[in-house]
Amino acid sequence: MSGEGRITDIRVVAVELYLLPVTTRVPLKFGPEVMTGVTCARARVTVEGLDGKTAAGWGETPLNVQWAWPSSLSYAARHDRMVDFCRVVAAAWAGFNQTGHPLEIGSDFLTQLLPDLIKSATSLAPEQESIPFLAALVCSSPFDVALHDAFGNLHGRDIYELYGPEHLSRDLSEFLESASDAQAVSFAGRWPSEYLVPDGRSVNSKLSAWHLVGGLDPLTDEDRTGDEPDDGYPVTLSEWIDHDGLRCLKIKLRGNDQDWDLDRIVNVGQLAVSQDCTWLTADFNCTVTETDYVNEILDRLRDEYPRLYGMLLYIEQPFPYELERDRIDARSIAARKPVFLDESAHDWQHVRLGRELGWSGVALKTCKTQTGAILSLCWAKAHGMPVMVQDLANPMLAQISHLRLAAHSGTIMGVETNGMQFYPDASLPESAVHPGMFRRQNGSVDLSSLGPTGFGFRANEILRELPPPIFE
Repeated sequence: MSGEGRITDIRVVAVELYLLPVTTRVPLKFGPEVMTGVTCARARVTVEGLDGKTAAGWGETPLNVQWAWPSSLSYAARHDRMVDFCRVVAAAWAGFNQTGHPLEIGSDFLTQLLPDLIKSATSLAPEQESIPFLAALVCSSPFDVALHDAFGNLHGRDIYELYGPEHLSRDLSEFLESASDAQAVSFAGRWPSEYLVPDGRSVNSKLSAWHLVGGLDPLTDEDRTGDEPDDGYPVTLSEWIDHDGLRCLKIKLRGNDQDWDLDRIVNVGQLAVSQDCTWLTADFNCTVTETDYVNEILDRLRDEYPRLYGMLLYIEQPFPYELERDRIDARSIAARKPVFLDESAHDWQHVRLGRELGWSGVALKTCKTQTGAILSLCWAKAHGMPVMVQDLANPMLAQISHLRLAAHSGTIMGVETNGMQFYPDASLPESAVHPGMFRRQNGSVDLSSLGPTGFGFRANEILRELPPPIFE
């Protein structure tokens, strides 16, 4: 039974949508595709409280087409469809009169409206490929993040202080169901605040930073082709490790060439050892279809390179991301190394299915909405699944909400953060206000510049000139 509401409840009264194109300084390989630029969707959502007072909040997500919509369709076709869908979502939010807490409103939007919006978008172009649920979540994310930010701004509080019974009318049992084999887990009378790191902004004001080693990235000067940018930023992995004091490296792999993948792990790992790095992780980007592919690589690492095997903290998303379609049992991999859902973790229901299939943990991302990330976090932690917070090469405001989630999630090790590798200048206005969040020093990012309300964006201090909105 739903609660009767709270005096702090809000409703959406206005929505704006902006597009900010960004070009990468170096390419980023996602499985079979390469990213050379991205469009960031930035939303401004204005909310009204029961007393008539209003406040605005901001949210932003890069529309990473290659990651959210792997397909043989052209990049341009998928990009334009995602932009069009952002407009559809903006209009739906502008007309959504639900009242409540952002988690309640956001959950209602995701469950009641988003599926129908996806169906409607498909019916308008039945000859075309349907927009995937993951891509639809990415398009929805900036509005959902902005809603949470606005709630905190309206009440003059940090948003992570507002996920308890004082502000929510519904406990977690109204959003989540426990696994069938976990009778001891009950969400009745439980609240998101119980699963979040208390005072995470202080406890985790500095987070260990994971650096992304792309499949095209040169490791040392010997790997340079001569086409690298000369813009004052590091180029090779060796330079990045020295420049940022890195200790944690995430290795992008192909997933369809065992010898190449093993060699890449070994080459990166040996360089990591020589420069005193501590941890590695391997990301197969949804391209593996057989567990033996991963197991054989891990077994060879264990037998031939035991130090590198020991440094490998976890494996990220080897299998195709449509978990319900491709129900590959992950137990044999998990017996060797923890294996984390990433692209497949659309929502808590998919996390539950992943657990049934033997996945160890879940990598959270704000690009699947703040609401979805919080609910997935609560479900995972209640069932003993460890969590990480993974990047989508987040620039600008997207980086700040991303780091906030990591600081309050209790991750197994810091946070992945790589926007500064691929487009550092894109975030210059934001980094002038939040230098520690857009520059990695001594292997960490620093969150001490946060403002007191919402996500702590301090948006009024950021001197960014926005283009005209494409929806208002």
